[in-house]
Amino acid sequence: MNPRTISHTHVVEIDDALDFIDTLELEHGEPFDHFVQPADMVGWLHDRGLLHDASLDPDVAHLMKPGPAANRALDRVRRVRAALRELVDATVEQRPPTASAVEMVNQAMRAHQRLVLVAGEDGVSLDHRHEGDSLDDALARIAERVAREISGDRADRLRICDNDTCRWVFFDSSPTGRRRWCDMATCGNRAKAARHRARAKAAELDIAEVETASAPAARA
Repeated sequence: MNPRTISHTHVVEIDDALDFIDTLELEHGEPFDHFVQPADMVGWLHDRGLLHDASLDPDVAHLMKPGPAANRALDRVRRVRAALRELVDATVEQRPPTASAVEMVNQAMRAHQRLVLVAGEDGVSLDHRHEGDSLDDALARIAERVAREISGDRADRLRICDNDTCRWVFFDSSPTGRRRWCDMATCGNRAKAARHRARAKAAELDIAEVETASAPAARA
């Protein structure tokens, strides 16, 4: 079989697309990138069915070899990721995205696959070929999924976590559509604990002010 025509699926769910954006996240308020080496991005994309195993695809095998080409690919992935983050942020914040982010995502989507018929012993099957390299195709699929969400009727379900030390982007699939945190068990509880501490501190200050005001004035 032609290595550029390999049967598989590349369906990208919105949660996976947003998880891709969140591979650059905040840890204790500081940026943390999960894609440090080219192998990191290859592993992430492969685990989600967006890249073939290196033994099946020469493009992927090439990305696993340390060197300038793999580093340029990593830089491309990071730039697309940043552009997608800007588009989601702009959607949530109800503002226009930067022109450079729009152009970057448009460029990424141009490298999509095209469908082809493949003849077999018992007839034909529908498969695909990559227009760019395999990485281009993976980025195109992620970019398209995000683009469809921010331009569709579910754009108001995109969220940015209310925890300022997190700021994950996520899709609110709750029945009420009123989720504020990426995860209630972590960020939600932290936010509640922070509000509790703030209220307790404010109460202590109020008590201190009352005690000061009611204390007898010192004699000269």
